[in-house]
Amino acid sequence: MKLDVITLDGGSAGSVDLGDEIFGLEPRADILHRVVRWQRAAAQQGTHKAKTRTETSYSTKKIYRQKGTGGARHGDRNAPIFRKGGIYKGPVPRSHAHDLPKKFRKLGLRHALSSKAQTGNLVVIDDTALEQPKTGALAKKVKDLGWKRALVIDGSEVNENFARAAANIEGLDVLPSQGANVYDILRRDTLVITKAGVEALEARLK
Repeated sequence: MKLDVITLDGGSAGSVDLGDEIFGLEPRADILHRVVRWQRAAAQQGTHKAKTRTETSYSTKKIYRQKGTGGARHGDRNAPIFRKGGIYKGPVPRSHAHDLPKKFRKLGLRHALSSKAQTGNLVVIDDTALEQPKTGALAKKVKDLGWKRALVIDGSEVNENFARAAANIEGLDVLPSQGANVYDILRRDTLVITKAGVEALEARLK
């Protein structure tokens, strides 16, 4: 598929051919869902913790005699049945990450790129070069281009001035091509890729 290339000022910069095997697939929600779940699970901290009966601060003395009370046979106040006692099988620090084949991850990224192309929310720009890292100037260009919630994917490295200028603009994320991922692509309304970014993504996903 062929897409027009624009500049940051909104001018025309020719066109680019996008490979159908990456940008022309029919997006599948089940594939995107599995990859996003894999990403979010790996990002989850897993630092939740509850105290067991060996960690609560009550005395370990037997609270009353074993027989003759007519009540249950308890040992100490740390038992889970008591208020402020230990938690039985509570959460412990662990990793929530699970495996997903590398081929499937690549497939998910192809479907995410194709979904943006299919809905008309894919924009290709010439480059992100800025003379000075001025947030105000870049914010005006972004507003004029109509990007409200956008992800910009550059080549192997992001232009330093552009990255610094974009840092304080709400709703604008910037990533190098190696950092492109399904979750960040789907959570933004507009996907903006530089020509260098297109070449890097095609080399990565072919």
